[in-house]
Amino acid sequence: MTQKEQKPRTAISPTREENYAEWYQQIVRAADLAESSPVRGCMVIKPWGYAIWENIQRVLDSKFKATGHRNAYFPLFIPLSFLQKEADHVDGFAKECAVVTHHRLAPGKDGKLVPTGELDEPLIVRPTSETIIGASFAKWVESWRDLPLLINQWANVVRWEMRTRLFLRTTEFLWQEGHTAHATSDEAVVETMKMLEVYGDFAENWMAMPVIKGEKTEGERFPGAVRTYSIESMMQDRKALQAGTSHFLGQNFAKSSGIQFTDKDGTLHHAWTTSWGVSTRLVGALIMTHSDDDGLVLPPKLAPSHVVILPIIRDDGSAPQVMEWCRTLAADLARATYDGRPVQVEVDDRDLRGGDKTWQWVKRGVPLRVEVGPRDMAQNAVSVSRRDRGVKERETIGRDAFVSGIVALLDEMQDDMLNRARQFRDAHSCRIDTRSEFESYFASASQDENVPTPIHGGFAWCHFCGDPAVEAEIKNLLGVTVRCLPLDAPAEEGKCVWTGRPSARRVVWAKSY
Repeated sequence: MTQKEQKPRTAISPTREENYAEWYQQIVRAADLAESSPVRGCMVIKPWGYAIWENIQRVLDSKFKATGHRNAYFPLFIPLSFLQKEADHVDGFAKECAVVTHHRLAPGKDGKLVPTGELDEPLIVRPTSETIIGASFAKWVESWRDLPLLINQWANVVRWEMRTRLFLRTTEFLWQEGHTAHATSDEAVVETMKMLEVYGDFAENWMAMPVIKGEKTEGERFPGAVRTYSIESMMQDRKALQAGTSHFLGQNFAKSSGIQFTDKDGTLHHAWTTSWGVSTRLVGALIMTHSDDDGLVLPPKLAPSHVVILPIIRDDGSAPQVMEWCRTLAADLARATYDGRPVQVEVDDRDLRGGDKTWQWVKRGVPLRVEVGPRDMAQNAVSVSRRDRGVKERETIGRDAFVSGIVALLDEMQDDMLNRARQFRDAHSCRIDTRSEFESYFASASQDENVPTPIHGGFAWCHFCGDPAVEAEIKNLLGVTVRCLPLDAPAEEGKCVWTGRPSARRVVWAKSY
């Protein structure tokens, strides 16, 4: 291989093209986001990763409160009998539940601690909270005056996953779960759709991640729900990721939990309820939507730091002046407000080689890297590198122009990242009308686990008859599911791509996480 033909060097190895799954793990490690814990399937979220989650929380929490919701907290443990009341619900989560059967430890015959004190009733470690929150709602709701009841909880949940991946699928993860009760079905449906819109707006305008909003099929519906809606996004390996869900629960949980109210005429009714949630999976979505072969790439609105200033010090004599200039620049930048918070600036004054510092910040995905040395100071300018562009690209900008234009520059980066992700998704989406085309489109995605990075086709917009048995058959054969019935898809008469039966609209098929 000649020098010109040699593969470009990247900070992350393997690259996305070589082994996407391992590339993802290396991004998490290189960006210092999280690590596996001593407990199988659980993760330690490190400060940089948790700061991203805190920014996600900050924005969503303000949106929830702006729509009338209040935060509360409910128990981690749920009595088994609570789940048993809702048969569909317990069936849906039974294989994922962690169960507590004893309440203390005692020394055994060999001196090792063993569980003892068996509980009268086993407790389930919270996989989701519909049943335990329903018990409280049943006490809080008496009349129509108590409705609507709009509650959100920030919490952790446990689902006993067999195959885990940091952020995307772990045994314990962090999330929020909204739970509401209403006097009428129409009000509950409005709430369900309102929160779906909140998630869609957040994904596109804060995460810079385009999504398709739609209804889930019967086979993909949340256990116990009447209808489930989701936002679906495309990752860079062309697989779909379900990034948030909103469920219209009808009266199913109200009946099992006894949530009843008297109306204005004194008649007793069961309430209509909803639930909706997103999780730390969103951090994984950020990684896979935007990152490149040099590390994490963060949209400015969710980045823990917007700007890192890297002092270039050639000798000890110039150090005090360079550092003072950098600190003054940082203070001036921080006076600007971006997305409701001061521009977040770090001055990296660590005693490390300049190249080492630069690559650490590249891997962490900080939006703007600013180098300042004596030559820049003499010109009253800064050398700026944008993380959403090539690592070696840089631009010299006058200091005052950089300070006054910092918000516009961050906005431009945010918009560019959304547009790039949307162009990628659209380039890997297509309409398919025949079974042979459908099979060919997805069959290229190898089922062989020894193939590091199979091609996953993308999003296929196809007619579907709606039969759960047909969807199950396709999933078994090709590993593909209906991601959603898009809300904005027009009515269109056609024939199911698999069976030839009549179909009234197209749905989105894809392989998924």
